[in-house]
Amino acid sequence: MVCLLNATFATSRNQIMKLSHLSETLIGSEIVKLGGEIREKIRKGEKIYNFTIGDFDPNIFPIPAELEEEIINAYRSHFTNYPSSEGNPDLREAVAAFLKERNGLAYTPDEIQIASGGRPLIYSVFRAICDEGDKVIYAVPSWNNNHYTHFVDGEHVVIQTTMENDFMPTAADIKPHVKGATLLALCSPQNPTGTTFSKEELEAICDMVLEENDARQPGEKKLYVMYDQMYGHLTYGEIRHYDPVSLRPQMRDYTVFIDAISKVFASTGVRVGWGFGPAPLIAKIKAILTHLGAWAPMAEQKAVARFLGQKEAIDKYLVHFKAEVEERLRAIHDGIIALKNEGLQVNSVAPQAAIYLTIQIDLAGKTDPSGKKLENQADVTAYLLNEARLALVPFYAFGAPANSSWYRLSVGTCKKEEIPGMLEQLKNALHRLT
Repeated sequence: MVCLLNATFATSRNQIMKLSHLSETLIGSEIVKLGGEIREKIRKGEKIYNFTIGDFDPNIFPIPAELEEEIINAYRSHFTNYPSSEGNPDLREAVAAFLKERNGLAYTPDEIQIASGGRPLIYSVFRAICDEGDKVIYAVPSWNNNHYTHFVDGEHVVIQTTMENDFMPTAADIKPHVKGATLLALCSPQNPTGTTFSKEELEAICDMVLEENDARQPGEKKLYVMYDQMYGHLTYGEIRHYDPVSLRPQMRDYTVFIDAISKVFASTGVRVGWGFGPAPLIAKIKAILTHLGAWAPMAEQKAVARFLGQKEAIDKYLVHFKAEVEERLRAIHDGIIALKNEGLQVNSVAPQAAIYLTIQIDLAGKTDPSGKKLENQADVTAYLLNEARLALVPFYAFGAPANSSWYRLSVGTCKKEEIPGMLEQLKNALHRLT
């Protein structure tokens, strides 16, 4: 009888606990799922070459010593109360000066909003601009644009990118969809690909946006560009970072930038980011964040305000940091290309920026040593983890088609001395397939 009552209660409770349409329809993260499998293998003592994490191992890539000292001093000075809702004035002034010096972008403090990293800023941009049913254009693979579009119940306009264009969207890709669109989400350098817009292609996109906005009627909502340049200072070789406003000053009225210390200073956990753009839009973003409370902590804001003015320290840090990241990216790229030249079904896009390498492992249809056929890319991903001990994030986790054979490889936790072993493990696993 007790069991019957418990079962009845459980059934009744499950019926009552229906939640919002948003929460019921959120898509689970493939990255989180893969992360759970990796942690379980590590817990069992397996050696895993884990290149899934878009983060840094602080023992390999510590934050700048000067920034660390400023954070400690800020806490010792008891900066532990609420910050200003738009960000402390000294930090917004420091960000304005940093943008002017490093990017050549002239923005005033009232055009800058501080938050706890880029995520709350991106969410607030979507909320400030998009209404239910509005068209949101974004490319895949890309980071989380599909989820943010879902948050605002927007219409997903998805651009499938290709290797031929370094997995970056082109003006030709976007143009058929701009009519009536509200938001164009762009990112360069791109997460997950580590690739960038060329000057000419970004200019073409800007010209297209300006032409579309000029054609819209008075009172009609404009097409805005959200430009995520979180990795903008991490470019390698001859690659340069470009932005819409520097290329086309008229884009200033329609562009909101997302940036932070998170990646450029290996400071993902410090949680200080900034958005900047037209003052009326930034004011609305501030109003939304006022209710979310997703502010960067007071002490960290004080520390970053002081650190951003330390030009010599920043220059010294970036020279070393970028060299270490690039060395890892190029070593793995060269190793993958060597495997390709042996006739194995792999490929790699030459490193351009960020902490990511785009690699291809095209094994669907092959048979593993146990006789099991790798039916799809999910089977390939599992084979790489189980046989090569190699953990990568498939592009289908970033919205690409389920049969995409491309992967993101992140070097933020990579030890240089482990790269030869990883490549040898991969080579052996590939040779075991038939």
